[in-house]
Amino acid sequence: MTVFSNGHTKEAHPPVNPHAHPAAHPQNGHLQNGHPQRVVELHHSDARKMRMLHPMEHPDFQYSRCSGRKRGVCIGINYIGQSSELHGCINDAKDACDFLVDHYNYSRTEVRVLTDDAEEPDNLPTRANIEAAMQWLVEDAQTHDSLFIHYSGHGGWSKNRQKDKGHMCDEMIFPLDYKHAGTILDDELHEALIIPLPSGCRLTAVFDSCHSASVLDLTWRYHSNGQAKRVTVSPKFVSEKSTPGDVMCWSGSKDEEESADVSVGGLAVGAMSYAFLKVLKANPDITYEDLLRCLRHETQKYDQKPQLSASHQMDVDRKFVM
Repeated sequence: MTVFSNGHTKEAHPPVNPHAHPAAHPQNGHLQNGHPQRVVELHHSDARKMRMLHPMEHPDFQYSRCSGRKRGVCIGINYIGQSSELHGCINDAKDACDFLVDHYNYSRTEVRVLTDDAEEPDNLPTRANIEAAMQWLVEDAQTHDSLFIHYSGHGGWSKNRQKDKGHMCDEMIFPLDYKHAGTILDDELHEALIIPLPSGCRLTAVFDSCHSASVLDLTWRYHSNGQAKRVTVSPKFVSEKSTPGDVMCWSGSKDEEESADVSVGGLAVGAMSYAFLKVLKANPDITYEDLLRCLRHETQKYDQKPQLSASHQMDVDRKFVM
Protein backbone atom coordinates (compact mmCIF):
# COMPACT_ATOMS: atom_id res chain seq x y z
CA MET A 1 0.00 0.00 0.00
CA THR A 2 1.36 3.38 -0.97
CA VAL A 3 0.26 6.40 1.07
CA PHE A 4 0.35 9.78 -0.68
CA SER A 5 0.88 13.10 1.03
CA ASN A 6 -2.68 14.25 0.42
CA GLY A 7 -4.05 11.47 2.59
CA HIS A 8 -5.32 9.23 -0.19
CA THR A 9 -4.15 5.66 -0.37
CA LYS A 10 -3.58 3.70 -3.51
CA GLU A 11 -2.60 0.08 -4.00
CA ALA A 12 -0.17 0.17 -6.88
CA HIS A 13 -0.35 -3.60 -7.14
CA PRO A 14 -3.91 -4.79 -6.47
CA PRO A 15 -4.23 -8.46 -5.55
CA VAL A 16 -4.56 -10.68 -8.59
CA ASN A 17 -6.27 -14.02 -8.85
CA PRO A 18 -3.51 -16.20 -10.30
CA HIS A 19 -6.12 -18.21 -12.17
CA ALA A 20 -7.61 -15.16 -13.88
CA HIS A 21 -4.66 -14.56 -16.19
CA PRO A 22 -1.54 -16.72 -16.31
CA ALA A 23 0.77 -13.70 -16.62
CA ALA A 24 -0.94 -11.38 -14.17
CA HIS A 25 1.52 -11.01 -11.31
CA PRO A 26 2.17 -7.24 -10.97
CA GLN A 27 4.43 -7.74 -7.97
CA ASN A 28 7.16 -9.27 -10.13
CA GLY A 29 8.65 -5.91 -10.99
CA HIS A 30 12.33 -6.58 -10.43
CA LEU A 31 13.77 -9.14 -12.78
CA GLN A 32 17.24 -10.56 -12.46
CA ASN A 33 17.55 -13.04 -15.30
CA GLY A 34 17.15 -13.05 -19.04
CA HIS A 35 18.40 -10.71 -21.76
CA PRO A 36 17.47 -10.71 -25.45
CA GLN A 37 20.31 -12.19 -27.48
CA ARG A 38 19.69 -10.08 -30.57
CA VAL A 39 18.72 -6.45 -30.15
CA VAL A 40 18.15 -3.33 -32.21
CA GLU A 41 19.17 -0.03 -30.66
CA LEU A 42 17.15 3.09 -31.44
CA HIS A 43 19.13 6.32 -31.57
CA HIS A 44 17.96 9.88 -32.05
CA SER A 45 19.57 11.81 -34.91
CA ASP A 46 19.10 15.03 -36.80
CA ALA A 47 17.04 13.06 -39.30
CA ARG A 48 13.93 14.00 -37.32
CA LYS A 49 14.31 17.56 -38.63
CA MET A 50 14.27 16.31 -42.24
CA ARG A 51 11.21 14.01 -41.89
CA MET A 52 12.46 10.91 -43.62
CA LEU A 53 11.32 7.44 -42.72
CA HIS A 54 13.52 5.65 -40.24
CA PRO A 55 14.18 1.89 -40.61
CA MET A 56 12.24 1.39 -37.38
CA GLU A 57 9.13 2.96 -38.90
CA HIS A 58 6.48 1.25 -40.97
CA PRO A 59 7.09 1.93 -44.70
CA ASP A 60 3.54 3.30 -45.09
CA PHE A 61 3.68 5.65 -42.10
CA GLN A 62 2.45 9.23 -42.48
CA TYR A 63 1.43 11.98 -40.09
CA SER A 64 -2.29 12.53 -39.58
CA ARG A 65 -3.86 15.93 -40.25
CA CYS A 66 -6.53 15.05 -37.64
CA SER A 67 -9.12 16.49 -40.03
CA GLY A 68 -11.37 13.45 -40.35
CA ARG A 69 -13.74 11.68 -37.97
CA LYS A 70 -13.15 12.19 -34.26
CA ARG A 71 -13.98 9.40 -31.82
CA GLY A 72 -12.97 8.78 -28.20
CA VAL A 73 -13.11 6.32 -25.31
CA CYS A 74 -12.67 7.48 -21.70
CA ILE A 75 -12.29 4.85 -18.96
CA GLY A 76 -12.24 5.62 -15.24
CA ILE A 77 -12.24 2.88 -12.60
CA ASN A 78 -12.41 3.61 -8.86
CA TYR A 79 -12.93 -0.08 -7.94
CA ILE A 80 -15.74 0.99 -5.62
CA GLY A 81 -16.03 -1.27 -2.59
CA GLN A 82 -12.87 -3.23 -3.37
CA SER A 83 -9.80 -3.34 -1.16
CA SER A 84 -7.84 -1.56 -3.89
CA GLU A 85 -10.35 1.31 -4.20
CA LEU A 86 -9.20 4.56 -5.81
CA HIS A 87 -10.90 7.95 -5.69
CA GLY A 88 -10.18 10.16 -8.70
CA CYS A 89 -10.49 7.90 -11.74
CA ILE A 90 -14.20 8.38 -12.42
CA ASN A 91 -13.70 12.15 -12.30
CA ASP A 92 -10.78 11.79 -14.71
CA ALA A 93 -12.86 9.96 -17.32
CA LYS A 94 -15.74 12.42 -17.17
CA ASP A 95 -13.37 15.40 -17.27
CA ALA A 96 -11.54 13.93 -20.26
CA CYS A 97 -14.83 13.52 -22.14
CA ASP A 98 -15.82 17.13 -21.44
CA PHE A 99 -12.36 18.25 -22.54
CA LEU A 100 -12.65 16.49 -25.91
CA VAL A 101 -16.05 18.03 -26.55
CA ASP A 102 -15.27 21.54 -25.35
CA HIS A 103 -11.74 21.98 -26.68
CA TYR A 104 -11.22 19.58 -29.62
CA ASN A 105 -14.63 19.48 -31.29
CA TYR A 106 -15.46 15.87 -30.51
CA SER A 107 -19.18 15.08 -30.58
CA ARG A 108 -20.43 13.79 -27.23
CA THR A 109 -22.22 11.00 -29.08
CA GLU A 110 -18.84 9.89 -30.46
CA VAL A 111 -17.19 9.56 -27.05
CA ARG A 112 -17.87 6.47 -24.94
CA VAL A 113 -17.39 6.84 -21.19
CA LEU A 114 -16.93 3.71 -19.05
CA THR A 115 -17.02 4.24 -15.28
CA ASP A 116 -17.95 2.03 -12.35
CA ASP A 117 -20.72 4.39 -11.23
CA ALA A 118 -22.54 3.94 -14.57
CA GLU A 119 -26.20 3.03 -14.43
CA GLU A 120 -26.20 1.12 -17.73
CA PRO A 121 -24.39 -2.26 -17.63
CA ASP A 122 -22.82 -1.60 -21.05
CA ASN A 123 -21.07 1.47 -19.62
CA LEU A 124 -19.33 -0.34 -16.77
CA PRO A 125 -15.54 -0.73 -17.28
CA THR A 126 -15.55 -4.52 -17.30
CA ARG A 127 -13.03 -6.40 -19.40
CA ALA A 128 -15.69 -7.25 -22.00
CA ASN A 129 -16.93 -3.65 -22.22
CA ILE A 130 -13.40 -2.22 -22.48
CA GLU A 131 -12.58 -4.64 -25.28
CA ALA A 132 -15.84 -3.76 -27.06
CA ALA A 133 -15.12 -0.03 -26.69
CA MET A 134 -11.63 -0.41 -28.14
CA GLN A 135 -13.03 -2.36 -31.10
CA TRP A 136 -15.62 0.38 -31.67
CA LEU A 137 -12.95 3.09 -31.43
CA VAL A 138 -10.86 1.78 -34.32
CA GLU A 139 -13.70 0.37 -36.40
CA ASP A 140 -13.64 1.69 -39.99
CA ALA A 141 -10.82 4.11 -39.11
CA GLN A 142 -9.56 6.18 -42.05
CA THR A 143 -6.52 8.27 -42.91
CA HIS A 144 -6.54 11.62 -41.03
CA ASP A 145 -9.09 10.46 -38.45
CA SER A 146 -8.33 11.46 -34.86
CA LEU A 147 -8.99 8.79 -32.23
CA PHE A 148 -8.47 9.21 -28.49
CA ILE A 149 -8.38 6.80 -25.57
CA HIS A 150 -7.98 7.70 -21.91
CA TYR A 151 -7.56 5.21 -19.09
CA SER A 152 -7.42 6.07 -15.40
CA GLY A 153 -7.15 3.11 -13.04
CA HIS A 154 -4.77 0.50 -11.72
CA GLY A 155 -1.78 -0.65 -13.76
CA GLY A 156 0.81 -3.33 -13.19
CA TRP A 157 3.54 -5.41 -14.76
CA SER A 158 4.65 -9.00 -14.98
CA LYS A 159 7.56 -10.93 -16.45
CA ASN A 160 7.76 -10.66 -20.24
CA ARG A 161 7.27 -14.21 -21.46
CA GLN A 162 8.63 -13.57 -24.96
CA LYS A 163 11.74 -11.66 -23.81
CA ASP A 164 11.47 -9.35 -26.82
CA LYS A 165 11.75 -6.03 -24.94
CA GLY A 166 14.76 -4.57 -23.22
CA HIS A 167 12.96 -3.99 -19.92
CA MET A 168 11.78 -7.63 -19.87
CA CYS A 169 8.28 -6.87 -18.58
CA ASP A 170 4.71 -6.84 -19.82
CA GLU A 171 2.56 -3.94 -18.67
CA MET A 172 -1.17 -4.32 -17.99
CA ILE A 173 -4.34 -2.52 -16.96
CA PHE A 174 -6.97 -3.76 -14.50
CA PRO A 175 -10.62 -3.81 -15.57
CA LEU A 176 -13.29 -3.49 -12.91
CA ASP A 177 -13.79 -7.27 -12.89
CA TYR A 178 -10.12 -8.24 -13.14
CA LYS A 179 -10.37 -10.65 -10.22
CA HIS A 180 -12.30 -13.13 -12.34
CA ALA A 181 -11.99 -11.79 -15.90
CA GLY A 182 -8.24 -11.10 -15.75
CA THR A 183 -6.09 -8.13 -16.69
CA ILE A 184 -5.49 -6.71 -20.18
CA LEU A 185 -1.84 -6.99 -21.24
CA ASP A 186 0.11 -4.52 -23.37
CA ASP A 187 0.22 -7.07 -26.20
CA GLU A 188 -3.58 -7.22 -26.17
CA LEU A 189 -3.88 -3.43 -26.07
CA HIS A 190 -1.51 -3.16 -29.02
CA GLU A 191 -3.40 -5.75 -31.02
CA ALA A 192 -6.76 -4.08 -30.33
CA LEU A 193 -5.78 -0.43 -30.73
CA ILE A 194 -2.69 -0.24 -32.95
CA ILE A 195 -2.75 -3.08 -35.46
CA PRO A 196 -6.10 -2.07 -37.08
CA LEU A 197 -5.01 1.53 -37.80
CA PRO A 198 -4.52 2.61 -41.42
CA SER A 199 -1.76 4.90 -42.60
CA GLY A 200 -2.11 8.45 -41.32
CA CYS A 201 -4.76 7.71 -38.70
CA ARG A 202 -4.00 9.38 -35.37
CA LEU A 203 -4.47 7.62 -32.06
CA THR A 204 -3.72 9.73 -28.99
CA ALA A 205 -3.63 7.67 -25.80
CA VAL A 206 -3.42 8.84 -22.19
CA PHE A 207 -2.76 6.17 -19.55
CA ASP A 208 -2.95 7.48 -16.00
CA SER A 209 -1.87 4.27 -14.30
CA CYS A 210 1.15 2.76 -12.60
CA HIS A 211 3.93 1.21 -14.71
CA SER A 212 2.44 2.59 -17.93
CA ALA A 213 5.34 3.90 -20.04
CA SER A 214 5.32 0.86 -22.35
CA VAL A 215 1.66 -0.03 -22.06
CA LEU A 216 1.04 0.19 -25.83
CA ASP A 217 4.34 -1.43 -26.91
CA LEU A 218 5.42 1.52 -29.07
CA THR A 219 8.98 1.54 -30.39
CA TRP A 220 9.95 5.18 -29.76
CA ARG A 221 10.23 7.08 -26.47
CA TYR A 222 11.21 10.69 -25.88
CA HIS A 223 13.04 12.79 -23.32
CA SER A 224 11.58 16.18 -22.37
CA ASN A 225 14.50 17.81 -24.20
CA GLY A 226 13.20 16.43 -27.50
CA GLN A 227 15.75 13.66 -27.78
CA ALA A 228 14.63 10.10 -28.48
CA LYS A 229 15.62 7.60 -25.82
CA ARG A 230 17.72 4.58 -26.60
CA VAL A 231 15.32 1.64 -26.52
CA THR A 232 16.42 -1.96 -26.84
CA VAL A 233 14.04 -4.38 -28.53
CA SER A 234 14.31 -7.51 -30.63
CA PRO A 235 13.90 -7.48 -34.44
CA LYS A 236 10.84 -9.65 -33.93
CA PHE A 237 9.34 -6.97 -31.69
CA VAL A 238 9.97 -4.30 -34.34
CA SER A 239 8.43 -6.34 -37.13
CA GLU A 240 5.32 -7.12 -35.07
CA LYS A 241 4.81 -3.71 -33.46
CA SER A 242 5.51 -1.23 -36.28
CA THR A 243 2.37 0.41 -37.66
CA PRO A 244 1.46 2.83 -40.45
CA GLY A 245 -0.75 4.67 -37.95
CA ASP A 246 0.25 7.94 -36.28
CA VAL A 247 0.21 6.81 -32.64
CA MET A 248 1.40 8.54 -29.52
CA CYS A 249 0.92 7.64 -25.89
CA TRP A 250 1.17 9.92 -22.86
CA SER A 251 1.65 7.81 -19.75
CA GLY A 252 1.60 8.86 -16.13
CA SER A 253 4.86 7.25 -15.07
CA LYS A 254 7.86 5.20 -16.03
CA ASP A 255 7.44 1.43 -16.20
CA GLU A 256 9.01 1.11 -12.75
CA GLU A 257 7.04 4.00 -11.18
CA GLU A 258 3.59 4.45 -9.67
CA SER A 259 1.02 7.09 -10.64
CA ALA A 260 -0.66 9.12 -7.92
CA ASP A 261 -4.34 9.37 -7.02
CA VAL A 262 -4.52 12.87 -5.49
CA SER A 263 -6.80 15.67 -4.31
CA VAL A 264 -6.71 19.06 -6.01
CA GLY A 265 -8.90 21.76 -4.52
CA GLY A 266 -10.92 19.12 -2.73
CA LEU A 267 -11.53 17.15 -5.94
CA ALA A 268 -10.15 13.62 -6.26
CA VAL A 269 -8.23 13.21 -9.55
CA GLY A 270 -5.35 11.33 -11.07
CA ALA A 271 -2.22 13.49 -11.09
CA MET A 272 -1.44 12.77 -14.76
CA SER A 273 -5.02 13.23 -15.99
CA TYR A 274 -5.38 16.53 -14.16
CA ALA A 275 -2.02 17.79 -15.45
CA PHE A 276 -2.76 16.77 -19.07
CA LEU A 277 -6.06 18.66 -19.18
CA LYS A 278 -4.74 21.65 -17.23
CA VAL A 279 -1.71 22.18 -19.46
CA LEU A 280 -3.60 21.86 -22.76
CA LYS A 281 -6.42 24.16 -21.63
CA ALA A 282 -3.88 26.84 -20.73
CA ASN A 283 -1.62 26.28 -23.76
CA PRO A 284 -3.64 25.19 -26.83
CA ASP A 285 -0.71 25.93 -29.17
CA ILE A 286 1.87 23.99 -27.18
CA THR A 287 4.44 21.72 -28.84
CA TYR A 288 4.85 18.04 -28.01
CA GLU A 289 8.17 18.70 -26.33
CA ASP A 290 6.82 21.51 -24.17
CA LEU A 291 3.75 19.48 -23.27
CA LEU A 292 5.91 16.67 -21.94
CA ARG A 293 8.06 19.14 -20.02
CA CYS A 294 4.99 20.79 -18.48
CA LEU A 295 3.46 17.45 -17.52
CA ARG A 296 6.63 16.51 -15.67
CA HIS A 297 6.68 19.86 -13.90
CA GLU A 298 3.05 19.48 -12.81
CA THR A 299 3.57 15.95 -11.42
CA GLN A 300 7.07 16.18 -9.97
CA LYS A 301 5.83 16.47 -6.38
CA TYR A 302 4.20 13.05 -6.71
CA ASP A 303 7.47 11.29 -7.59
CA GLN A 304 6.30 10.22 -11.02
CA LYS A 305 7.64 11.16 -14.43
CA PRO A 306 5.17 11.20 -17.36
CA GLN A 307 6.45 9.58 -20.53
CA LEU A 308 5.87 10.14 -24.24
CA SER A 309 6.10 7.20 -26.62
CA ALA A 310 5.23 6.99 -30.30
CA SER A 311 4.94 4.63 -33.23
CA HIS A 312 7.36 6.75 -35.24
CA GLN A 313 10.23 9.17 -35.11
CA MET A 314 8.71 12.50 -34.11
CA ASP A 315 9.52 16.12 -34.67
CA VAL A 316 8.64 17.15 -31.14
CA ASP A 317 8.86 20.84 -32.10
CA ARG A 318 5.57 20.44 -33.96
CA LYS A 319 2.39 21.87 -32.46
CA PHE A 320 0.30 19.34 -30.56
CA VAL A 321 -2.82 18.44 -32.52
CA MET A 322 -5.57 15.96 -31.88
